[in-house]
Amino acid sequence: MSFRLAFAFVSIAALLVDPTDAVSQDMLRSVDLNSPEMTTSEMTRAEVDALLKSVPQGDGRAADLDGKRLSQLDLSGLDFSGGNLHLVKLNRTNLKGARFDRAILNQGWLIDADLTGASLVKASLLGTQMQRARLGGADLSGARITADLSGASLIGARLAGADLSADMRNQSMGLMRGVLKSADLRNADLSGANLSRADLEFAQLQNANLANCSLYRADLAGADLSDANVAGADFTEADLASALLPGAAALAEARNLDKARNLNLARRPR
Repeated sequence: MSFRLAFAFVSIAALLVDPTDAVSQDMLRSVDLNSPEMTTSEMTRAEVDALLKSVPQGDGRAADLDGKRLSQLDLSGLDFSGGNLHLVKLNRTNLKGARFDRAILNQGWLIDADLTGASLVKASLLGTQMQRARLGGADLSGARITADLSGASLIGARLAGADLSADMRNQSMGLMRGVLKSADLRNADLSGANLSRADLEFAQLQNANLANCSLYRADLAGADLSDANVAGADFTEADLASALLPGAAALAEARNLDKARNLNLARRPR
């Protein structure tokens, strides 16, 4: 009997674990982030630049950097637009002002990377590891993002029309969605973004533009939305436990706030 009871407790605990967190944690646990594979580069900046420039423009071809180790390089200002950077390692790489428009960065590693002012318009960031990345002023408009951006800085970043929603068709490895836990999104533009089921727990969203975005079932527990623009934003089933909400006038322009979860536990501005 005691064994069955213990097994029941373990089973319940397993069900309570966020599947996205579990996948992300398992990936990080299975990888030595201090290994040469994750901290060194197999190419120089000059070699990367030459490769990018060797691809003919306008014929539909793109640079192929699939799986390349490019960590801790200075690749600032380079143009990777349309390139294949699947499984690339760019940990702690200087990518300030670089261009990744329409690039494929799926399952890439950009932990602690500096993407300040970079352009990732309509880029694909599926399962990408971007914890603590710096994306201040970056443009991710229209990007598809199921990346882990926990602790990332996106101050003043542009994510208008970006899709950070959960991929409900592919859940074999857990619920893949945009994860922005404790991310700094102050003054960011998320207008029209799809944040359905996205994880924004404890995110800083002060003065952010959330106009007309979908927050359906988004996790906003502990998030700071003070002075955020939520006009037309859909809060259906969003979790607002301990979230700091904007003023009454702003909330009056939101949609389905009455259908949010834990609205009674949300904090109101003084």
